[in-house]
Amino acid sequence: MTRAMGAAMRRIHVGNALSAFGLGFTVPYLYVYVAQVRGLGAVTAGMVLAVFAVAALIVLPFAGRAIVRRGPLPVLLAALVTAALGALSLGLSGSAVSVLLSSAALGAGQAVMQPALATMIVDCSSSGTRSRAFAMQFFLQNLGLGVGGLIGGHLVDADRASSFTLLFSLEAAIFLLLVVVMATVRMPHSPRVEDAPRSAKGSWKQLLGNRAMVQLCVLGFVLFFACYGQFESGLSAYGVEAAGISTSALGTALAANTLVIVAAQFVVLRFVERRKRSRVIASVGLIWAVAWAVAGYAGLGNGSQEMATAAFVSTYALFGLGEAMLSPTLAPLVADLAPTGMAGQYNSAFALVKQLALAVGPAVGGPLGASLHAPYVVVFLLFSLGITVLALRLGRLLTEAQDHPSAARSRVVAQGGAPTGHAPAQV
Repeated sequence: MTRAMGAAMRRIHVGNALSAFGLGFTVPYLYVYVAQVRGLGAVTAGMVLAVFAVAALIVLPFAGRAIVRRGPLPVLLAALVTAALGALSLGLSGSAVSVLLSSAALGAGQAVMQPALATMIVDCSSSGTRSRAFAMQFFLQNLGLGVGGLIGGHLVDADRASSFTLLFSLEAAIFLLLVVVMATVRMPHSPRVEDAPRSAKGSWKQLLGNRAMVQLCVLGFVLFFACYGQFESGLSAYGVEAAGISTSALGTALAANTLVIVAAQFVVLRFVERRKRSRVIASVGLIWAVAWAVAGYAGLGNGSQEMATAAFVSTYALFGLGEAMLSPTLAPLVADLAPTGMAGQYNSAFALVKQLALAVGPAVGGPLGASLHAPYVVVFLLFSLGITVLALRLGRLLTEAQDHPSAARSRVVAQGGAPTGHAPAQV
Protein backbone atom coordinates (compact mmCIF):
# COMPACT_ATOMS: atom_id res chain seq x y z
CA MET A 1 0.00 0.00 0.00
CA THR A 2 1.39 3.39 -1.00
CA ARG A 3 1.46 6.41 1.30
CA ALA A 4 -1.35 8.05 -0.69
CA MET A 5 -3.50 4.91 -0.41
CA GLY A 6 -2.82 4.79 3.33
CA ALA A 7 -3.91 8.41 3.75
CA ALA A 8 -7.07 7.74 1.75
CA MET A 9 -7.81 4.63 3.82
CA ARG A 10 -7.58 6.59 7.08
CA ARG A 11 -10.17 9.07 5.82
CA ILE A 12 -12.38 6.22 4.65
CA HIS A 13 -12.27 4.68 8.12
CA VAL A 14 -13.24 8.06 9.58
CA GLY A 15 -16.16 8.03 7.14
CA ASN A 16 -17.23 4.57 8.28
CA ALA A 17 -17.11 5.57 11.94
CA LEU A 18 -19.02 8.83 11.45
CA SER A 19 -21.69 7.32 9.20
CA ALA A 20 -22.32 4.55 11.75
CA PHE A 21 -22.36 7.13 14.53
CA GLY A 22 -25.04 9.08 12.68
CA LEU A 23 -27.11 5.94 12.15
CA GLY A 24 -26.93 4.91 15.81
CA PHE A 25 -27.59 8.51 16.84
CA THR A 26 -31.19 8.67 15.59
CA VAL A 27 -32.58 5.40 14.15
CA PRO A 28 -33.29 3.73 17.54
CA TYR A 29 -35.51 6.69 18.44
CA LEU A 30 -37.48 7.07 15.19
CA TYR A 31 -40.50 5.16 16.48
CA VAL A 32 -40.76 7.18 19.71
CA TYR A 33 -40.23 10.44 17.84
CA VAL A 34 -42.96 9.85 15.24
CA ALA A 35 -45.53 8.02 17.40
CA GLN A 36 -45.27 9.95 20.66
CA VAL A 37 -43.34 13.20 20.27
CA ARG A 38 -45.05 14.27 17.03
CA GLY A 39 -48.27 12.51 18.02
CA LEU A 40 -48.71 10.82 14.65
CA GLY A 41 -49.52 7.39 16.09
CA ALA A 42 -48.13 3.88 15.92
CA VAL A 43 -49.34 3.25 12.35
CA THR A 44 -47.44 6.23 10.94
CA ALA A 45 -44.36 5.30 12.99
CA GLY A 46 -44.49 1.79 11.55
CA MET A 47 -44.82 3.23 8.05
CA VAL A 48 -41.76 5.43 8.66
CA LEU A 49 -39.65 2.40 9.56
CA ALA A 50 -41.00 0.57 6.51
CA VAL A 51 -40.28 3.53 4.22
CA PHE A 52 -36.77 3.73 5.67
CA ALA A 53 -36.15 0.14 4.52
CA VAL A 54 -38.04 0.35 1.22
CA ALA A 55 -36.12 3.46 0.15
CA ALA A 56 -32.90 1.50 0.56
CA LEU A 57 -34.27 -1.36 -1.56
CA ILE A 58 -35.22 1.08 -4.32
CA VAL A 59 -31.92 2.96 -4.61
CA LEU A 60 -29.42 0.12 -4.14
CA PRO A 61 -29.97 -1.50 -7.58
CA PHE A 62 -29.04 1.85 -9.20
CA ALA A 63 -26.23 2.70 -6.78
CA GLY A 64 -23.91 0.00 -8.10
CA ARG A 65 -24.20 1.21 -11.68
CA ALA A 66 -23.58 4.80 -10.56
CA ILE A 67 -20.46 3.76 -8.62
CA VAL A 68 -19.09 1.92 -11.66
CA ARG A 69 -19.75 4.85 -14.03
CA ARG A 70 -18.96 7.83 -11.77
CA GLY A 71 -16.70 6.34 -9.12
CA PRO A 72 -17.48 5.70 -5.44
CA LEU A 73 -16.49 9.14 -4.11
CA PRO A 74 -19.04 11.29 -6.03
CA VAL A 75 -21.77 8.77 -5.20
CA LEU A 76 -20.80 8.86 -1.51
CA LEU A 77 -20.88 12.67 -1.43
CA ALA A 78 -24.33 12.72 -3.05
CA ALA A 79 -25.56 10.12 -0.54
CA LEU A 80 -24.22 12.15 2.39
CA VAL A 81 -25.93 15.35 1.23
CA THR A 82 -29.20 13.43 0.70
CA ALA A 83 -28.99 11.89 4.17
CA ALA A 84 -28.20 15.28 5.73
CA LEU A 85 -31.24 16.89 4.09
CA GLY A 86 -33.41 13.95 5.18
CA ALA A 87 -32.20 14.15 8.79
CA LEU A 88 -32.66 17.92 9.00
CA SER A 89 -36.15 17.88 7.49
CA LEU A 90 -37.14 14.94 9.72
CA GLY A 91 -36.30 16.96 12.80
CA LEU A 92 -38.52 19.80 11.58
CA SER A 93 -41.40 17.69 10.25
CA GLY A 94 -44.79 17.83 11.90
CA SER A 95 -47.07 16.05 9.42
CA ALA A 96 -47.22 12.43 8.31
CA VAL A 97 -46.38 13.25 4.67
CA SER A 98 -43.28 15.29 5.52
CA VAL A 99 -42.09 12.68 8.01
CA LEU A 100 -42.43 9.90 5.42
CA LEU A 101 -40.64 11.88 2.70
CA SER A 102 -37.84 12.83 5.08
CA SER A 103 -37.34 9.26 6.27
CA ALA A 104 -37.19 8.10 2.64
CA ALA A 105 -34.37 10.58 1.92
CA LEU A 106 -32.50 9.58 5.09
CA GLY A 107 -32.92 5.86 4.41
CA ALA A 108 -31.84 6.15 0.76
CA GLY A 109 -28.77 8.21 1.63
CA GLN A 110 -27.60 5.90 4.39
CA ALA A 111 -28.15 2.81 2.24
CA VAL A 112 -25.89 4.09 -0.55
CA MET A 113 -23.09 5.08 1.85
CA GLN A 114 -22.15 1.47 2.63
CA PRO A 115 -21.43 0.10 -0.89
CA ALA A 116 -19.70 3.38 -1.80
CA LEU A 117 -17.40 3.19 1.25
CA ALA A 118 -16.80 -0.54 0.67
CA THR A 119 -15.77 0.13 -2.93
CA MET A 120 -13.39 2.86 -1.77
CA ILE A 121 -11.80 0.32 0.59
CA VAL A 122 -11.38 -2.10 -2.32
CA ASP A 123 -9.77 0.60 -4.47
CA CYS A 124 -7.35 1.60 -1.70
CA SER A 125 -6.26 -1.91 -0.68
CA SER A 126 -4.67 -5.02 -2.10
CA SER A 127 -5.76 -8.60 -1.55
CA GLY A 128 -3.08 -8.80 1.14
CA THR A 129 -4.43 -5.88 3.17
CA ARG A 130 -8.15 -6.10 2.35
CA SER A 131 -9.20 -8.45 5.15
CA ARG A 132 -7.62 -6.22 7.78
CA ALA A 133 -9.18 -3.12 6.19
CA PHE A 134 -12.68 -4.59 6.30
CA ALA A 135 -12.13 -5.86 9.84
CA MET A 136 -11.28 -2.29 10.84
CA GLN A 137 -14.40 -1.07 9.02
CA PHE A 138 -16.62 -3.47 10.97
CA PHE A 139 -14.92 -2.57 14.25
CA LEU A 140 -15.46 1.15 13.68
CA GLN A 141 -19.06 0.65 12.53
CA ASN A 142 -19.97 -1.20 15.72
CA LEU A 143 -18.13 1.33 17.83
CA GLY A 144 -19.89 4.20 16.03
CA LEU A 145 -23.32 2.60 16.40
CA GLY A 146 -22.80 1.95 20.10
CA VAL A 147 -21.44 5.39 20.93
CA GLY A 148 -24.05 7.11 18.76
CA GLY A 149 -26.91 5.25 20.41
CA LEU A 150 -25.52 5.96 23.89
CA ILE A 151 -25.12 9.71 23.30
CA GLY A 152 -28.42 10.02 21.43
CA GLY A 153 -30.27 8.33 24.28
CA HIS A 154 -28.95 10.91 26.75
CA LEU A 155 -29.85 13.85 24.53
CA VAL A 156 -33.50 13.06 23.81
CA ASP A 157 -36.46 13.70 26.04
CA ALA A 158 -39.88 12.39 24.96
CA ASP A 159 -41.51 15.40 26.62
CA ARG A 160 -39.51 17.93 24.57
CA ALA A 161 -39.80 17.91 20.77
CA SER A 162 -36.91 20.38 20.63
CA SER A 163 -34.53 17.71 21.94
CA PHE A 164 -35.32 15.54 18.91
CA THR A 165 -34.96 18.51 16.58
CA LEU A 166 -31.50 19.03 18.08
CA LEU A 167 -30.72 15.34 17.65
CA PHE A 168 -31.61 15.26 13.94
CA SER A 169 -29.86 18.60 13.35
CA LEU A 170 -26.67 17.21 14.88
CA GLU A 171 -26.97 14.13 12.66
CA ALA A 172 -27.28 16.36 9.59
CA ALA A 173 -24.22 18.33 10.73
CA ILE A 174 -22.26 15.07 11.11
CA PHE A 175 -23.08 14.06 7.54
CA LEU A 176 -22.10 17.50 6.21
CA LEU A 177 -18.85 17.34 8.19
CA LEU A 178 -18.24 13.97 6.57
CA VAL A 179 -18.77 15.57 3.14
CA VAL A 180 -15.90 17.95 3.93
CA VAL A 181 -13.66 15.12 5.18
CA MET A 182 -14.35 12.78 2.27
CA ALA A 183 -13.97 15.54 -0.33
CA THR A 184 -10.27 15.64 0.61
CA VAL A 185 -9.76 11.94 -0.24
CA ARG A 186 -7.49 11.37 -3.23
CA MET A 187 -8.56 8.05 -4.66
CA PRO A 188 -6.09 5.98 -6.74
CA HIS A 189 -6.82 5.79 -10.45
CA SER A 190 -9.53 3.19 -10.95
CA PRO A 191 -9.13 0.76 -13.86
CA ARG A 192 -11.31 1.52 -16.83
CA VAL A 193 -13.89 -1.17 -17.57
CA GLU A 194 -13.56 -1.71 -21.29
CA ASP A 195 -16.14 -4.46 -21.59
CA ALA A 196 -18.64 -3.20 -19.00
CA PRO A 197 -22.29 -3.49 -20.03
CA ARG A 198 -23.72 -0.18 -21.24
CA SER A 199 -27.06 -0.60 -19.46
CA ALA A 200 -28.10 -1.40 -15.92
CA LYS A 201 -29.95 -4.46 -17.24
CA GLY A 202 -26.76 -5.70 -18.89
CA SER A 203 -24.65 -5.23 -15.77
CA TRP A 204 -27.13 -7.18 -13.66
CA LYS A 205 -27.24 -9.92 -16.31
CA GLN A 206 -23.46 -10.14 -16.16
CA LEU A 207 -23.53 -10.39 -12.37
CA LEU A 208 -26.21 -13.09 -12.40
CA GLY A 209 -24.06 -15.07 -14.81
CA ASN A 210 -21.38 -15.36 -12.14
CA ARG A 211 -22.33 -18.59 -10.35
CA ALA A 212 -20.04 -18.01 -7.40
CA MET A 213 -21.48 -14.53 -6.79
CA VAL A 214 -25.05 -15.81 -7.01
CA GLN A 215 -24.20 -18.56 -4.54
CA LEU A 216 -22.58 -16.00 -2.23
CA CYS A 217 -25.70 -13.81 -2.40
CA VAL A 218 -27.90 -16.77 -1.42
CA LEU A 219 -25.54 -17.53 1.44
CA GLY A 220 -25.49 -13.86 2.44
CA PHE A 221 -29.29 -13.72 2.58
CA VAL A 222 -29.40 -16.72 4.92
CA LEU A 223 -26.60 -15.23 7.07
CA PHE A 224 -28.31 -11.89 7.54
CA PHE A 225 -31.78 -13.41 7.88
CA ALA A 226 -30.73 -15.89 10.58
CA CYS A 227 -28.64 -13.45 12.64
CA TYR A 228 -28.90 -9.71 12.06
CA GLY A 229 -32.57 -9.94 11.08
CA GLN A 230 -33.40 -11.45 14.49
CA PHE A 231 -31.44 -9.26 16.91
CA GLU A 232 -34.03 -6.60 17.64
CA SER A 233 -37.14 -8.53 16.59
CA GLY A 234 -37.59 -12.28 16.90
CA LEU A 235 -34.75 -13.03 19.30
CA SER A 236 -35.60 -10.18 21.67
CA ALA A 237 -39.31 -11.12 21.57
CA TYR A 238 -38.38 -14.75 22.27
CA GLY A 239 -36.16 -13.69 25.18
CA VAL A 240 -38.88 -11.59 26.79
CA GLU A 241 -41.78 -14.00 26.21
CA ALA A 242 -40.13 -17.41 26.56
CA ALA A 243 -37.17 -16.75 28.85
CA GLY A 244 -38.66 -13.92 30.91
CA ILE A 245 -35.71 -11.65 30.13
CA SER A 246 -35.99 -8.11 31.52
CA THR A 247 -35.35 -5.06 29.38
CA SER A 248 -32.14 -4.37 31.30
CA ALA A 249 -30.93 -7.93 30.62
CA LEU A 250 -31.77 -7.47 26.95
CA GLY A 251 -29.60 -4.34 26.95
CA THR A 252 -26.83 -6.34 28.61
CA ALA A 253 -27.10 -8.99 25.88
CA LEU A 254 -26.76 -6.36 23.14
CA ALA A 255 -23.80 -4.85 24.97
CA ALA A 256 -22.19 -8.32 25.24
CA ASN A 257 -22.55 -8.73 21.48
CA THR A 258 -20.76 -5.43 20.82
CA LEU A 259 -18.12 -6.13 23.49
CA VAL A 260 -17.21 -9.50 21.95
CA ILE A 261 -16.90 -7.91 18.50
CA VAL A 262 -14.69 -5.11 19.77
CA ALA A 263 -12.52 -7.42 21.91
CA ALA A 264 -12.20 -10.32 19.48
CA GLN A 265 -12.08 -8.61 16.08
CA PHE A 266 -8.32 -8.43 15.56
CA VAL A 267 -7.57 -11.60 17.51
CA VAL A 268 -9.94 -13.51 15.25
CA LEU A 269 -8.42 -11.84 12.19
CA ARG A 270 -5.16 -13.76 12.62
CA PHE A 271 -7.11 -17.03 12.62
CA VAL A 272 -9.26 -16.08 9.63
CA GLU A 273 -6.44 -14.86 7.37
CA ARG A 274 -4.73 -18.28 7.42
CA ARG A 275 -7.79 -20.33 6.49
CA LYS A 276 -10.08 -20.83 3.55
CA ARG A 277 -12.86 -18.28 3.49
CA SER A 278 -15.53 -20.87 2.73
CA ARG A 279 -14.52 -22.90 5.78
CA VAL A 280 -14.48 -19.82 7.99
CA ILE A 281 -18.07 -19.06 6.96
CA ALA A 282 -18.99 -22.72 7.48
CA SER A 283 -17.59 -22.59 11.02
CA VAL A 284 -19.67 -19.46 11.70
CA GLY A 285 -22.77 -21.51 10.85
CA LEU A 286 -21.76 -24.08 13.47
CA ILE A 287 -21.07 -21.38 16.08
CA TRP A 288 -24.48 -19.83 15.45
CA ALA A 289 -26.14 -23.25 15.67
CA VAL A 290 -24.63 -23.55 19.15
CA ALA A 291 -25.91 -20.03 19.89
CA TRP A 292 -29.47 -21.04 18.96
CA ALA A 293 -29.17 -24.19 21.08
CA VAL A 294 -28.12 -22.03 24.05
CA ALA A 295 -31.07 -19.72 23.31
CA GLY A 296 -33.29 -22.81 23.38
CA TYR A 297 -32.04 -23.64 26.85
CA ALA A 298 -32.67 -20.05 27.97
CA GLY A 299 -36.33 -20.13 26.97
CA LEU A 300 -37.28 -23.79 27.09
CA GLY A 301 -35.01 -25.20 29.82
CA ASN A 302 -35.95 -25.76 33.44
CA GLY A 303 -33.13 -23.73 34.98
CA SER A 304 -33.38 -20.70 37.21
CA GLN A 305 -34.04 -17.20 35.94
CA GLU A 306 -30.37 -16.35 36.51
CA MET A 307 -29.29 -19.31 34.34
CA ALA A 308 -31.78 -18.34 31.63
CA THR A 309 -30.47 -14.78 31.60
CA ALA A 310 -26.85 -15.94 31.46
CA ALA A 311 -27.69 -18.28 28.58
CA PHE A 312 -29.50 -15.52 26.69
CA VAL A 313 -26.56 -13.12 27.10
CA SER A 314 -24.23 -15.91 25.94
CA THR A 315 -26.35 -16.31 22.81
CA TYR A 316 -25.68 -12.71 21.79
CA ALA A 317 -21.99 -13.11 22.66
CA LEU A 318 -21.69 -16.17 20.39
CA PHE A 319 -23.38 -14.26 17.58
CA GLY A 320 -20.77 -11.52 18.09
CA LEU A 321 -17.94 -14.04 17.71
CA GLY A 322 -19.40 -15.20 14.40
CA GLU A 323 -19.80 -11.61 13.21
CA ALA A 324 -16.15 -10.89 14.01
CA MET A 325 -15.16 -13.86 11.82
CA LEU A 326 -17.39 -12.76 8.94
CA SER A 327 -16.28 -9.12 8.71
CA PRO A 328 -12.80 -9.85 7.23
CA THR A 329 -14.22 -12.64 5.07
CA LEU A 330 -17.44 -11.68 3.27
CA ALA A 331 -16.61 -8.21 1.93
CA PRO A 332 -13.12 -9.14 0.61
CA LEU A 333 -14.65 -12.19 -1.06
CA VAL A 334 -17.23 -10.01 -2.83
CA ALA A 335 -14.37 -7.78 -4.02
CA ASP A 336 -12.33 -10.73 -5.30
CA LEU A 337 -15.31 -12.14 -7.20
CA ALA A 338 -15.90 -8.82 -8.99
CA PRO A 339 -14.32 -8.32 -12.43
CA THR A 340 -11.91 -5.40 -12.62
CA GLY A 341 -13.73 -2.10 -12.14
CA MET A 342 -17.05 -3.73 -11.18
CA ALA A 343 -16.59 -3.78 -7.40
CA GLY A 344 -19.23 -1.08 -6.96
CA GLN A 345 -21.87 -3.15 -8.76
CA TYR A 346 -21.05 -6.26 -6.73
CA ASN A 347 -20.94 -4.38 -3.41
CA SER A 348 -24.34 -2.81 -4.12
CA ALA A 349 -25.83 -6.18 -5.07
CA PHE A 350 -24.61 -7.71 -1.82
CA ALA A 351 -25.90 -4.70 0.14
CA LEU A 352 -29.29 -5.20 -1.55
CA VAL A 353 -29.34 -8.85 -0.45
CA LYS A 354 -28.50 -7.76 3.09
CA GLN A 355 -31.27 -5.16 3.08
CA LEU A 356 -33.81 -7.73 1.84
CA ALA A 357 -32.82 -10.13 4.62
CA LEU A 358 -33.08 -7.37 7.22
CA ALA A 359 -36.57 -6.53 5.93
CA VAL A 360 -37.86 -10.12 5.82
CA GLY A 361 -36.12 -11.32 9.00
CA PRO A 362 -38.10 -9.25 11.53
CA ALA A 363 -41.38 -9.83 9.67
CA VAL A 364 -40.93 -13.61 9.96
CA GLY A 365 -38.98 -13.88 13.20
CA GLY A 366 -40.95 -11.36 15.29
CA PRO A 367 -44.30 -13.19 15.40
CA LEU A 368 -42.61 -16.60 15.48
CA GLY A 369 -40.30 -15.71 18.37
CA ALA A 370 -43.11 -14.13 20.38
CA SER A 371 -45.56 -17.03 20.20
CA LEU A 372 -44.09 -20.28 18.79
CA HIS A 373 -41.01 -20.59 20.93
CA ALA A 374 -39.77 -24.13 20.23
CA PRO A 375 -40.39 -23.96 16.44
CA TYR A 376 -38.62 -20.58 16.36
CA VAL A 377 -35.42 -21.98 17.88
CA VAL A 378 -35.50 -25.14 15.74
CA VAL A 379 -36.09 -23.23 12.49
CA PHE A 380 -33.19 -20.85 13.02
CA LEU A 381 -30.89 -23.58 14.31
CA LEU A 382 -31.52 -25.36 11.00
CA PHE A 383 -30.89 -22.11 9.11
CA SER A 384 -27.51 -21.89 10.86
CA LEU A 385 -26.61 -25.43 9.83
CA GLY A 386 -27.74 -24.47 6.32
CA ILE A 387 -25.10 -21.71 6.39
CA THR A 388 -22.44 -24.38 6.88
CA VAL A 389 -23.74 -26.45 3.95
CA LEU A 390 -24.02 -23.45 1.62
CA ALA A 391 -20.53 -22.23 2.55
CA LEU A 392 -18.94 -25.61 1.74
CA ARG A 393 -20.79 -25.67 -1.59
CA LEU A 394 -19.56 -22.16 -2.35
CA GLY A 395 -15.99 -23.28 -1.73
CA ARG A 396 -16.22 -25.64 -4.72
CA LEU A 397 -16.93 -22.69 -7.03
CA LEU A 398 -14.02 -20.53 -5.86
CA THR A 399 -10.48 -20.44 -7.16
CA GLU A 400 -7.66 -20.81 -4.67
CA ALA A 401 -6.90 -17.07 -4.91
CA GLN A 402 -10.51 -16.29 -3.99
CA ASP A 403 -10.96 -18.88 -1.25
CA HIS A 404 -7.49 -18.91 0.30
CA PRO A 405 -5.61 -15.79 -0.85
CA SER A 406 -2.80 -16.05 1.71
CA ALA A 407 -1.85 -19.53 0.44
CA ALA A 408 -1.98 -18.34 -3.17
CA ARG A 409 0.35 -15.42 -2.37
CA SER A 410 2.74 -17.70 -0.48
CA ARG A 411 2.95 -20.03 -3.47
CA VAL A 412 3.79 -17.15 -5.84
CA VAL A 413 6.53 -15.88 -3.51
CA ALA A 414 7.96 -19.39 -3.13
CA GLN A 415 8.19 -19.67 -6.92
CA GLY A 416 10.14 -16.41 -7.09
CA GLY A 417 7.39 -14.16 -8.43
CA ALA A 418 5.97 -10.95 -7.05
CA PRO A 419 2.86 -11.29 -4.91
CA THR A 420 -0.27 -10.41 -6.79
CA GLY A 421 -3.25 -8.70 -5.31
CA HIS A 422 -3.63 -5.19 -6.65
CA ALA A 423 -6.43 -6.24 -8.95
CA PRO A 424 -9.43 -8.39 -8.04
CA ALA A 425 -9.38 -11.97 -9.28
CA GLN A 426 -11.31 -12.48 -12.48
CA VAL A 427 -14.25 -14.83 -12.67
